[in-house]
Amino acid sequence: MADPYDHENIFAKILRGEIPARKVYEDAHALAFHDINPQAPVHVLVIPKGPYVSLDDFLAEAPDELVTGFFRAVGKVTRELGLAESEGGTGFRALANAGGDAGQEVPHLHVHLFGGKPLGPMLAG
Repeated sequence: MADPYDHENIFAKILRGEIPARKVYEDAHALAFHDINPQAPVHVLVIPKGPYVSLDDFLAEAPDELVTGFFRAVGKVTRELGLAESEGGTGFRALANAGGDAGQEVPHLHVHLFGGKPLGPMLAG
C-alpha cells in the first residue's frame, strides 16, 4: 500500500481552487496546468482528480473509468498544445516520478509533459 495521501499537498490545494494555476485543460478526470518552474519551452503537469500519491497507487486503487479518463486527458493535452506528431508537433516526453528514488517532490500523481525543443537523453549520467 502507498503512503497515506496528504490532503494539504500543493496539487490537492490547486484542485480545490485554494492556489491558482495557469490551466491548460480540465475535465471530470484531470487538470492540466503550466509548471511554475519550466524545464522546457513547454512544461505542463497533468494531475488526476483524486487522492493518489503516485502512478503505482493510482493504477492499483483508481477506478477503471478514472484511469482511462486520465490518460485520455494526457493525450488531449499533448494534441491541444501541438506537441503530438499527429498535430504537426515534433514530439514530447511524458514523465511520472514515483517515490523518493525517482525524485517525486509532490505526493500527488502528476505527469510532466515536456516539449518544444530536443530533450536529449532520458536519464542523466
